Amino acid sequence: MAWTVTYDLEEFRAAAGGFLGARPARHTTLLTVVSSLAAVGSGRYGDQPPYFGWWTGEGPPDGAGAGLVRGAFLCTPPYPPLLSPLSGEAAQALARTLAGDGERPVTGVNAGRETAETFAAAWRRLTGTVSSVEETTRLYRLGALTPPDPAPPGRPRTATAADRDLLISWCEGFARDTGALRGDTAAHVDDKLGYGGITLWELDGRPVSCAGVSRTVADMARVALVYTPPELRGRGYAGAATAAVSRAARDAGVKELLLFTDLANPTSNALYQRLGYRPVEDHLLLSFAPAAHAVPEQGHPS
Repeated sequence: MAWTVTYDLEEFRAAAGGFLGARPARHTTLLTVVSSLAAVGSGRYGDQPPYFGWWTGEGPPDGAGAGLVRGAFLCTPPYPPLLSPLSGEAAQALARTLAGDGERPVTGVNAGRETAETFAAAWRRLTGTVSSVEETTRLYRLGALTPPDPAPPGRPRTATAADRDLLISWCEGFARDTGALRGDTAAHVDDKLGYGGITLWELDGRPVSCAGVSRTVADMARVALVYTPPELRGRGYAGAATAAVSRAARDAGVKELLLFTDLANPTSNALYQRLGYRPVEDHLLLSFAPAAHAVPEQGHPS
């Protein structure tokens, strides 16, 4: 069993695409990041080139399944590597692979709780660094959509290029509030506008909230970038925008609609559960640094 690491996105898609698409909910962030890179280019998340890898297994004693992909990761610097669920053996082998390559500095890890903790423990043994928890998130899947009742006044509409400047300022506000969006906010907005990926909630013709959605991959999409300006919060607009973008995704044929929440924010966790989202699993974002000098890293925006 071994890891193969490459800078070639198409090679990664050819090798690991079937593995990722077979369980889209568990691989949601990897799938959406790969989709964005394929659509926009390798500079989508930063100036440094992204890199990718997949883990192949030996299969059972009869040889069936030998060479099948059983794990994957990607890294879009400056973000830390995103890992699929991995066996203990695969997580430790990945740590050895990346630790032995000085050209690819690893500042943290983003994965399901068990995989993140296993990788971090191996990384500590190999490098002497310590890990700190930057964020604990929970992945939710939409069951039966339950729109807000009573609904706030207003109506939804799909954002257009005419909304670009407003959305850039809202993205900047979202980044300040959450720390979950880094890099070029204009590029992030342009990407989403390019495929109709932002829904606005309007009141009397004025946008008061927004909710975004990723590209659909393997019949899966993920809600993200839910934002209301501070002076307009507490009026139900975010819930209405999220319900509207969720309904539109369902109507477009999305079978698995997901979203992440910060577990430190009880308001958003309660809101999404009221709308019909149900917990799937918890994820950890860990940062690595020399002892007592942890450097914050932020989660992936897609």
